Amino acid sequence: MKFSPRAIGLIAALVTILIWTSFIVIARASASHSLLPLDIAFLRILGAGSVLLPWAWWLMRPQRQAGEKVGSLLGLSPLPIRITIIGGLFGSFIFSMLSYSGFFFAPATHASVLLPGSLPLWTTLIAWLVLSQSISKVRAIGLVCIVLGDLLVGGSSLLKAFDGGEVWVGDVMFMCAACSWSFYTVIVRKEGLDAVRATMAVTAFSCVTFLPLYALAAWVELIPSHLGVAPWQELLFQALFQGIGSVVISGISFNMMVRHYGPVRSTMMTAVVPALSALCAVVLLDEPMYWNLMAGLALVTCGILFGVRKSS
Repeated sequence: MKFSPRAIGLIAALVTILIWTSFIVIARASASHSLLPLDIAFLRILGAGSVLLPWAWWLMRPQRQAGEKVGSLLGLSPLPIRITIIGGLFGSFIFSMLSYSGFFFAPATHASVLLPGSLPLWTTLIAWLVLSQSISKVRAIGLVCIVLGDLLVGGSSLLKAFDGGEVWVGDVMFMCAACSWSFYTVIVRKEGLDAVRATMAVTAFSCVTFLPLYALAAWVELIPSHLGVAPWQELLFQALFQGIGSVVISGISFNMMVRHYGPVRSTMMTAVVPALSALCAVVLLDEPMYWNLMAGLALVTCGILFGVRKSS
């Protein structure tokens, strides 16, 4: 059955929003199961690598057969080694480590605001520093809304730190994870990289570096890991969802979405993720929704929509 371009764009948007929303809810729910944060990051990279590494090898096959020198990391990455390392560090390893660790301290409702909600803030600021892109007054107002929303959520948990609370640790990790991912996206934009090839490159870097090092450290019990005791069903699910779902499928669907709707409309559509994931966390995870969370969600969502719409 052949779909129209409109139908393909709509399906891609729905798949992207569904996976981005599910990522927050499932990652938080995983904190109450067997695996540790770096175990989940390990399975994310393993799952993504099982698809992307063979795909990258096949993609570069014509150039290799023609005698051209292409890619790096023994032909596993389609990009030069410098970009592969930088992208792998910020777009894969640091982001995964911080985001999954954050869910072990803070609830999904906080992640809904601070993780996807602060991406436009960090991306704009980093693009201003790295690409010298100007920030219009209207977009600046949108960014102020995002900052206020982040402060409403993160500020309350920071005040409770004096009473021994640890939620602020997760909030800081979410903000740092968003900053790491934003830096990666700005580098992709600066270098004019194809999004699929960039995803292949960062996955190849993590497969070559993080996977063997973590597996060895866990095997000799240098670091704590539950990979050896977790149920195989949980291992398989995390590899499939976090790796193939969150990395491969959502990466492809988001690119198809941008190709059909354009970057501005796509960003406006994904602005529903913070509120939708927070609602799912309340319904599915029985998390409380306080007034500061509701106000923070509203400010962040308005900031995204306001800044993007006026800058188009």
